[in-house]
Amino acid sequence: MSAPSIAVIRQTAGPGAARAAARRRGGVNRRPGWVTYTLLTVVLLVSVYPIYYAILLASSDAATIAQNPVPSLVPEGNLLENLRRVVDSDIQFWRALGNSLIVSTATAFSVVVFSTLAGYSFAKLRFRGRGPLLVFVIATMAVPTQLGIVPLFIVMSELGWVGQLQAVIVPGMVTAFGVFWMTQYLSEALPYELVEAARVDGCSMIRTFWHVAMPAARPAAAMLALFTFVGSWTNFFWPFIVLGSTNPTLTVAVQLLQASYFKDYSLIMAGVVAATLPLVVVFALAGRHLVTGIMQGAVKG
Repeated sequence: MSAPSIAVIRQTAGPGAARAAARRRGGVNRRPGWVTYTLLTVVLLVSVYPIYYAILLASSDAATIAQNPVPSLVPEGNLLENLRRVVDSDIQFWRALGNSLIVSTATAFSVVVFSTLAGYSFAKLRFRGRGPLLVFVIATMAVPTQLGIVPLFIVMSELGWVGQLQAVIVPGMVTAFGVFWMTQYLSEALPYELVEAARVDGCSMIRTFWHVAMPAARPAAAMLALFTFVGSWTNFFWPFIVLGSTNPTLTVAVQLLQASYFKDYSLIMAGVVAATLPLVVVFALAGRHLVTGIMQGAVKG
């Protein structure tokens, strides 16, 4: 005999019994209260304030910032003028923007493809040494990036890639985090029966991966692509070392806005805002599709 619905309990036993029954059934019909909305509002304000603070400084001028380092809460009217100064400066803005787009897009695409391929292999293929090899890949995440900078720079120098974009793209074509992420996702989202059915129907290993594993991995792949794109776009340390000022990415170019003895913070913050705007556009365009993909993946899982 099935349990009565919450509506029936409310009509027969009252609202208190209905709320108690809803709590026993795992919070059916529960809605977030004012505490949840307050916490979310505080987190939102704390997260947005650094960007808003950069916009406040970018809309001011050097003399005003020198007199009062703490700006008012209302932006002033010099934002567009400071952005124009950034574009017209000697940092090769458009070239740096193009370099960042090329590096971030190529890195995100390659990480998604290779990480999904490796994740599918670890999750659904049976081969000797699979477990220890996956543990080794995960263990590489504990190695600080700085430890590999010197040997990596020597390799790039031997290849003659110093100052060229492939020196930034190739080392980031696959990541241990991406492999782990896709392995975990495909282990739950892709049934063995689906893979075996494809193999019985005559699909090769590559066709099974492309037509069965890739569609199932689409929600996680979208998230991985976004994370990788943002991480590559904001990466400063390795591009600064291997590319320098001759062929910079946007983060390296913004650093070049600093003069030796005088720092125009309104100009520097305008460069920061200009470097952040493309990421805001990416989130605005892809956010809805990413949430839809995540929800589809959660339902399938």
